[in-house]
Amino acid sequence: MKTGRTLSSLAQELLRQLGTKQDMIVPSPLMACRTDAQGDCALTIAASGAAAPYGITHLARRQLADKLKIPFAYFERMRLDQPDLLDSNINTWLQADGERRLIRTLDGQVRAVLSERYRRLDNYDLAENVLPILQRLPEMRFESVELTETKMYLKVVTPRTRFEMAPGDVVQAGLVIMNSEVGHGTLSVQPLLYRLVCSNGLIAADHGLRKTHVGRIQQTEEEAITVFRDDTLAADDKAFFLKVRDVVEAAVSEASFLQIAHKMQKTQGIALTGDPVKTVEVLANRYTLNETERAGVLRHLVIEGDLSGYGLVNAVTHYSQEIDDYDRATEFEALGGKLIELAASEWKGLAQAT
Repeated sequence: MKTGRTLSSLAQELLRQLGTKQDMIVPSPLMACRTDAQGDCALTIAASGAAAPYGITHLARRQLADKLKIPFAYFERMRLDQPDLLDSNINTWLQADGERRLIRTLDGQVRAVLSERYRRLDNYDLAENVLPILQRLPEMRFESVELTETKMYLKVVTPRTRFEMAPGDVVQAGLVIMNSEVGHGTLSVQPLLYRLVCSNGLIAADHGLRKTHVGRIQQTEEEAITVFRDDTLAADDKAFFLKVRDVVEAAVSEASFLQIAHKMQKTQGIALTGDPVKTVEVLANRYTLNETERAGVLRHLVIEGDLSGYGLVNAVTHYSQEIDDYDRATEFEALGGKLIELAASEWKGLAQAT
C-alpha cells in the first residue's frame, strides 16, 4: 500500500486549512477573469463594493471552463498564447450566465468552481466525526493517510479479522474512507483487504457507501454573495455521520470481509494460459494504463511468478506502491477490487490473450 503522511501531519494540515479556506455562493456577473502575459489567471470577485482577486488552480480552471462550455484544450491554449482572448471569452460568458456558483477558496486561490447545489462535506468535519468511530475498531491501525489536492484518504486495517488465502498468505480486513472538497468524487466508505506478505491493499469499491455532494439550493438574495458559516449544515452532517458509523462497522464485519476474501481466493484457480505480455496489454487497454504502468504491472507479474488471476490482481496492487501520485496509486488498489468482480467471460479474455 502506498505510504502517506502521518496522522499527526494530517491533523495539522486540516487545522491549518480550516483557518484559510472560505466558501462563497456568487452570481456569475459578479466575477471577472484577468490573465497576465505569463498565463497566470486571477478571478476577481466583487464583494461589498471591494473586488478581491484570487488565483485559480488547474482543477478550478477546468471546472470554470466546463461551467461556461469552453473546451478545456482551447481554454488552455488561449491562456498560454492569447490571454486577452481568454479573458474576453470568460467574462462575456460570465456576464451572460444567470447561474450562481459555489466558489471554494484556500490560501488565496480558487480551488473549485461548483454548482450552488453542491453539498459540503468538509475533510475537517469528516475527520472529527469519523476518527473516534475508527479508533473504536478492534486493534485498529492507520495503515496509510493522505491529503492531496483533490481528496483526503483514511486507510485503516483491523488485524483481528483475517483470512488465509494459502498457507502463509494472510489478508486482513480494513477500510478506506475518501472525500473530496472540490467536486472530484463522492464521499465513500469502502472495504479494503490488506495482504501481509507484500503490504498490498485492495479496495472493494462495489461493497461500500457513496454519498454525492448534492444538497438544497441555498435560499439567498439573487445579487448577494453568500459566505457559508461553519455551522450552516451541522444538523445534516450529524445525521449523515451516524450513517457513516453504521457503514464503517459493516465494512469491517467478518461477513463482509469473508465475502470479498472468497472472491479474491477464487482467482487462484484462473490460469493465465496465454501470453503474459498480451494479458497485461489487454488489461492496460481496458483500464487505460499508460506505458509505464503497463510495464510495471508486467514486471511484478513476471517477478512474482504467479501466472494466475490471483497473480495478476496482486501484480496490479503491488505496483501501486511504486506510483508517486497518491490518487493514482489508490486507483490501482481499486483496480484490484474490480478484477476480483470480473465475470468468467471477462477473465477468459485476459487469461487467454495471445
